[in-house]
Amino acid sequence: MSANPDRPFKVLGIQQIAIGALSKDRLRTLWVDMLGLEVTGNFVSERENVDEDICAIGSGPFKVEVDLMQPLDADKKPAVHTTPLNHVGLWIDDLPKAVEWLTAKGVRFAPGGIRKGAAGFDICFLHPKASDEFPIAGEGVLIEMVQAPPEVIKAFAALG
Repeated sequence: MSANPDRPFKVLGIQQIAIGALSKDRLRTLWVDMLGLEVTGNFVSERENVDEDICAIGSGPFKVEVDLMQPLDADKKPAVHTTPLNHVGLWIDDLPKAVEWLTAKGVRFAPGGIRKGAAGFDICFLHPKASDEFPIAGEGVLIEMVQAPPEVIKAFAALG
């Protein structure tokens, strides 16, 4: 399948992966203590039912965020722990154009629209399940689209 020449945006690379469990402690033992990732921040949101440690692999514009997440309340939604690989985040060069174009093509987005994410970038989520109105979705995978900052866009352009 060839790329669509009319697509008004590019997926630049992996911005993050998010891993969920009932407790971050066991995740930290592997990812921080054993694999050596650096904890760069923490994000807690009652609305999103999450307490996450933000970790990093690599540096600069090619740094990949690894979020280690646990629910604030295991009985509430969203249930960030029910799929161990919670979501994948993709750097997008023009998030508003991407959302507009994908929506027009029948891609389903999760509620909430474009908003500030845990790391301070504008984000939105592709829904994991399709609907009659929006027949294209993540087929079981939640996908976060993340507005790439200028330095990331420039770094990826230099690779091409």
